[in-house]
Amino acid sequence: MGVLKRIAHAVAGPALALALPFAASAQGLIRDAEIEQTLRDYADPLFTAAGLKASDVNIFIVQDDSLNAFVAGGQNMFLHTGLILETKTPEELKGVIAHETGHIALGHNVTRDQQAGGAFQSTSLITMGLGALALFAGAPDAALALFGSSSTFGMLSAFKFTRAEESAADQFGLDILDATQQSADGLPGFMEHFRYEELMSENRRDPYFRSHPISSDRISALTRRAAVITAKSKPQSQETLDQLAMMKAKLVGFIGPASRVSSRYPASDLSMPGKYARAIAAYRAVDIKVALTLTQELIDADPNNPYFEELKGQILFESGRAEESLAPHRKSVELAPQHALLKVNLARSLIGTKDEASINEAEGLLIDALALEHDNAFAWNQLAVVYAKQGRIGDADLATAEEAYQVGDMSRAHIFARRARDKLKLETPNGQRADDIMALSDPRNRPRGSRPGLVGTTLHTQH
Repeated sequence: MGVLKRIAHAVAGPALALALPFAASAQGLIRDAEIEQTLRDYADPLFTAAGLKASDVNIFIVQDDSLNAFVAGGQNMFLHTGLILETKTPEELKGVIAHETGHIALGHNVTRDQQAGGAFQSTSLITMGLGALALFAGAPDAALALFGSSSTFGMLSAFKFTRAEESAADQFGLDILDATQQSADGLPGFMEHFRYEELMSENRRDPYFRSHPISSDRISALTRRAAVITAKSKPQSQETLDQLAMMKAKLVGFIGPASRVSSRYPASDLSMPGKYARAIAAYRAVDIKVALTLTQELIDADPNNPYFEELKGQILFESGRAEESLAPHRKSVELAPQHALLKVNLARSLIGTKDEASINEAEGLLIDALALEHDNAFAWNQLAVVYAKQGRIGDADLATAEEAYQVGDMSRAHIFARRARDKLKLETPNGQRADDIMALSDPRNRPRGSRPGLVGTTLHTQH
């Protein structure tokens, strides 16, 4: 379980500001291994049915209470936490994803991005994070310029699709739900919940219905065809139902006010989602004893769940008990080795022990995490910490340059790449990397507002 963070200016050097409170209305991109896995499980079959390569489609979670989802910048889908929390069934969330997939597959978002004047293309899409619900937190000079700025999100999600585009995306969404043998009732059902939106003035509608206008005729057309598809569909599995319940409980626990947790998940609710939400809420309230007790009950009930172990490790680490946090974080990685975020969590705990062997183990974990997510800026940040502790200052400067590059802070990337180049031998791979970043981050070599891509870059780890 990763620590909740907000976009904020960090202190100078590799350390980032941690455990900062933030208002529920603040916008930003969040990371969470469990929620991301659920969304991929829901979406990937739909992407494949749409003729897309699932791994090429990025899903971003926007921490915002408003009801919204949109696509931008090619194959990038953004889902607001408010929308996830408002969906009542997996079919509804899958229906929205299927509709947005239609916009991607039919190229509607390309035209809309052009209308945005290239704002999306000049913004870094980064995957910084530290486990569950870690908000993007960039280098000091770049934090407020990250994609989490509310003005950028507002602009990218404000452009309306035409009625023809909406109808085409509806039908495409139904096609791929049919192809995957899933119920299609969710999309018209979701819209039916908000039919009243068409009676509201433009500025009072939820963002989703400003960019995706609904009408009674549209809902009726969807409902008729959805009924035919649903009649031959397979029911949602219990696992799919449980995934939605746990995802919503986690979101309420982490980003909801305490009153929302107590009203939705009172102490009398002994279900797994209920305990999950209350455990997270207790952790946020620094009631560590209750948080650990509830989390242990979850682990005892489902000992093969990596995310319960992640939560226990996070609670312990944030309580200053780095040594104790190692076992649950290590277990989470053993159970779900495919998640870079879990590896970064374990690495951070190892760094916190200040033990030489642990520092060396952390290096390997961070290298593994970066092999899975090369653009994970926090992993680069922690790798810089490791190299500094090992006395490898040139490599530490290079890792810091990589971190700055991934968050789009070209000035900082240039400075640290120059420092690294001065310390490393130019004929070595790392020396060449430093030289490459210097050239790519040099403002004289870049059009204003651009962020050139780095292809196939890997920090070599030989001592």
